[in-house]
Amino acid sequence: MRLVDLSQDIYEGMMVYPGHLKTVLFDHVSHEETAPRFTSGFSFQTKGFLMNDNGPTHVDSFSHLDPDPAALTIDQMPLDLFYGEGICIDVTGAEPSTDIPVARVEEGLASAALEVQPGDIVLFRTGTYERYGGTKAYLTEFPGLGADVADWIVERQVKAFGVDTCTPDNPSSTVYPIHMMGRRHHITHYENLANLDQVVGRRFTFVGFPLKLRGAHGGPTRAVAVLPD
Repeated sequence: MRLVDLSQDIYEGMMVYPGHLKTVLFDHVSHEETAPRFTSGFSFQTKGFLMNDNGPTHVDSFSHLDPDPAALTIDQMPLDLFYGEGICIDVTGAEPSTDIPVARVEEGLASAALEVQPGDIVLFRTGTYERYGGTKAYLTEFPGLGADVADWIVERQVKAFGVDTCTPDNPSSTVYPIHMMGRRHHITHYENLANLDQVVGRRFTFVGFPLKLRGAHGGPTRAVAVLPD
């Protein structure tokens, strides 16, 4: 098998969705500071960090999408939502701030000879991270998935999905049909994925377990695709 890292690096200055807490990474203790505590020559160093629960590569909790007090936080969601059979569909070519149509999704499926099976985790490659990762354009210069794709996700019984952008919705939208679909149907999604060009048009095992942050509304994730030989 081959493992493909689908996660973005976490670092100070990384791009996060506008309005979210910026990532802060700092030296906490150094080897020089800890060495006097030991007589064997041992020492250690650590860093501290602050980040938004929806900041880096992450998966949304149902409570992030749904204001119902009963909606599950990330630590309450079943682990099997974050693991399973996955595919990646190429939907590149759309202009920024436009909706990617269902026809483009179906074209990407057909060109790769893929089919969506009920319970699949579906990743959509827009090419945004490949072009703009680490720059301010990453937060604005991308297309979204529209209301017709939201319906398609529900009809195909997709378990979870993900994008290589900071939101699956069109950045110019004030409606956010993808998030609203997730609210209605409790279908979660991953944001800020990376390296989808390495798995596009492929079927693989998706592993995307979030940090178990009690009461959090999202979970930073080390997402990985496990590809067969």
